[in-house]
Amino acid sequence: MTGLVIAGTSSDAGKSLITAGLCRALQRRGVDVAPFKAQNMSNNSMVCPDGSEIGRAQYLQAQAARLEPTSAMNPVLLKPGTDRRSFIVLRGEPAGTLEAGQYATGRRRLAEAAFAAYAELAAAHELVLCEGAGSPAEINLRAGDYVNFGLAERFDLPVVLCGDIDRGGVLAAIFGTWAIVDDADRALLAGYLINKFRGDQSVLDPGLAELTVRTGLPCLGVVPWLPEVWLDGEDALAFAHWPRVPGAGGTLRVAAVRFPRISNATDLDALAAEPGLDVIATRSPAEVADADLVVLPGSRSTLADLAWLRERGLADAVAQRARTGRPVLGICGGYQMLAEVIDDPVESASGVQPGLGLLPTRVDFSPDKVLGRPTGTWQGHRVEAYEIHHGVVTATGGEPFLDGVRQGAVWGTLWHGAFENDGFRRDWLAEVAAASGSTWRPMPGAVGFRDRRELMLESLADALEQCIDVDAVHRLAR
Repeated sequence: MTGLVIAGTSSDAGKSLITAGLCRALQRRGVDVAPFKAQNMSNNSMVCPDGSEIGRAQYLQAQAARLEPTSAMNPVLLKPGTDRRSFIVLRGEPAGTLEAGQYATGRRRLAEAAFAAYAELAAAHELVLCEGAGSPAEINLRAGDYVNFGLAERFDLPVVLCGDIDRGGVLAAIFGTWAIVDDADRALLAGYLINKFRGDQSVLDPGLAELTVRTGLPCLGVVPWLPEVWLDGEDALAFAHWPRVPGAGGTLRVAAVRFPRISNATDLDALAAEPGLDVIATRSPAEVADADLVVLPGSRSTLADLAWLRERGLADAVAQRARTGRPVLGICGGYQMLAEVIDDPVESASGVQPGLGLLPTRVDFSPDKVLGRPTGTWQGHRVEAYEIHHGVVTATGGEPFLDGVRQGAVWGTLWHGAFENDGFRRDWLAEVAAASGSTWRPMPGAVGFRDRRELMLESLADALEQCIDVDAVHRLAR
């Protein structure tokens, strides 16, 4: 078995990005490499071709490695429902809940499932690149850890630390991680990477040299800030880091409501990648009122986020838009909020509650989760998507829209990923622009979303080839 753990000194340090880039760089060299993350805590997930659910970042890493994604690549997915409870997805299927008090001690069965999945991948591939979770310096969680040093110890894997210099304190974070862990874990550390660097590296180099002297760990590379690479994230901290892509004509202003329990926020990526769209994440009623299009994205706790929407005055702003014929789009949980009635004995146990009443629908939550990869059409465009939900929507009127409903300027669908289909997205946005009075039009010849993602993976791999000793990383794993 050959493998390597990419651990981060913090959340959003760049572990997902570095792992994806290394998967593509090594794959281009002919290495049979597979990604792995023992446990992921994220509400951004994807449905594999076999119908199993995994973290969106691991799905992308599989694409970077040019492999079909499977549940073995992310055997444990924890989807936060509240601050103290997460819903467990085990090998792609729902498997109960994990309470905050059980986090350090109640995960033995999850650990064994994760270790079995790693062994399965390692037996099938030449190299497994393992993304860690959070920080390996969380010594309070070490006894039950199976994703950072716990995984590395079980399979005798070297660990490379990835630190985010953009947030500051990266030298202290790397040194502190090395210093705080016990001797056995420290012996597994094999080097470190600096991520998101901007500026003159000669100013940084003396600090790196001293860090290497103090820890004995080699610096394996300094990865520059890559503003044009914004690939599917798993962390809420990564949401809304979209650079604006210039268009040829007018601008379409899109406001995405940032729910406390936002889910599958990656649906916004395809909109943000479209030239001429200015997509922001907001909690401001004024920005909701002012935008050309408002998007209510997915939510892992529909009724709780609906209550929050009302408390913040956002529900009134959305309702006012609907009354004046200004476009609103709801996706999955956001679509469910637009209903007349929501009956939820499952997710929140709140029973029957009124929705926003902007679409002629009713939502009934079921214990059975719907996982699928549906296809459909809209005005002649083929649309491929995926769905992950407990709420079942019944429409009593309106116009069909994919699997959902349109009424006036309010649109709703349970399908995630629908807007990654270029022809559908652009024609639908043109209709929205006309309804909102925007002069925006699709840019002829613009790069499609899937092609743009592929270009990002290639440019990421190119950047890592230039700034990381990829051969040294590969040798460490062997």
